[in-house]
Amino acid sequence: MRKAYIAGNWKMNMCPSEAKAYAQDLLKAVKESGADVKMMVAPPFVSIPAVLDVLKDSPIIVAAQNMADHDSGAYTGEVSPLFLLDLGVKTVILGHSERRQYYGETSASINKKILLALKHGMEVIYCVGETLEQRESGKLEEVLTEQLQNGLKDVKAEDMDKIVIAYEPVWAIGTGKTATPEDADDAHLFIRKTIESLYSKDIAEKLIIQYGGSVKANNVKALMAKENIDGALVGGASLKVNDFLPILTYNK
Repeated sequence: MRKAYIAGNWKMNMCPSEAKAYAQDLLKAVKESGADVKMMVAPPFVSIPAVLDVLKDSPIIVAAQNMADHDSGAYTGEVSPLFLLDLGVKTVILGHSERRQYYGETSASINKKILLALKHGMEVIYCVGETLEQRESGKLEEVLTEQLQNGLKDVKAEDMDKIVIAYEPVWAIGTGKTATPEDADDAHLFIRKTIESLYSKDIAEKLIIQYGGSVKANNVKALMAKENIDGALVGGASLKVNDFLPILTYNK
């Protein structure tokens, strides 16, 4: 049985003081609610230490939104996975559509990061998804196949237990639009079948696949009711405790 995994990606929001106050409020709310899901938040790099200070002994995982594809060297502005591990961060989001769209990341460049993260024993949330143009031109499956094949190239079967896939229809991120639960489940099923073809049925059945794209309190239950949707990668609705908590407790 796959346990629901709800993650909050804060993107470029909340400086360290704001992030610490939020983490304190979130932790209190989660304890009082009895939330029974795997939970994660991903603050900006500079806010990670402040959030870890609050959440380090809690059930809420603190993750990074990205990382470098090298351990060290002349890579100005980059953050090494070794730096993250030294802080106590063991989970990283890689391949987010905004990284692909604004910073030119490709499945091949993301693959280098995935392999490095796995080398260091980190858990990876690997984001895949299509643009509106690609969906309307019937290229959904083609796009997902490319992203899965090339993004997971050389990832060993024994490391797939450290991989979570987040399906993000790019056209639904930050737009208020959401794929219907049926459309989202179809995409998740295709991802699961593709993983089965690349690895095995057992690995595909155990794989956690999150949905990301304007997830809110008013749609999370319908999405999570679908067979192949195992969690959510939440953006804007994770920035306020009062918005995020109902998503974390959707099954209460």
